[in-house]
Amino acid sequence: MEGRPPEEEDLVARAQRGDVDAYEQLVRAYQRIAFRIAFLLSGNASDAEEAAQDGFVDAWRSLTQYRGDASFRAWLARIVTRRCLDVVAARRPTVELPPVLEQPGGDVGARAEERDRLRALVEAILALPPDARAALVLREFQGLSYAEVGEALGASLPAVKGRIHRARLELAAMMEGWR
Repeated sequence: MEGRPPEEEDLVARAQRGDVDAYEQLVRAYQRIAFRIAFLLSGNASDAEEAAQDGFVDAWRSLTQYRGDASFRAWLARIVTRRCLDVVAARRPTVELPPVLEQPGGDVGARAEERDRLRALVEAILALPPDARAALVLREFQGLSYAEVGEALGASLPAVKGRIHRARLELAAMMEGWR
């Protein structure tokens, strides 16, 4: 991930001083990212919404602890990931597709096949061990660097690379029939 936008640093600094409007701007900027992380980890929109919202509340409460060593995005991803893994541990996830992925138009047969492929992919991701799933989602779906994934998960760089490698191999094996 490239350097942070200067406006992000300003918003974070203002929010750390208690500026609620600045924090609301950060929430608007990162709410989709937080939801996507949570959805891909939980497989359930309501659990994802809960984890993302709770993650933002936790981030607000601990904003004074943010030191800027990692991007705000990576720091927030860590908080949302931990929240979501707690939710996943407490419940067995169900698989549903977000409404964004259910778009009309095109060939009905192709759409049905794509939907089935997507459902199989989500199920395969959810079948991964939680630590491997979290590393894969943050790296491949959110574009965090390996170092940022390590920061988000509290893991070393070799551990992150190993988790992602194993997750890719398991995912490829589970999706073998869809090629």
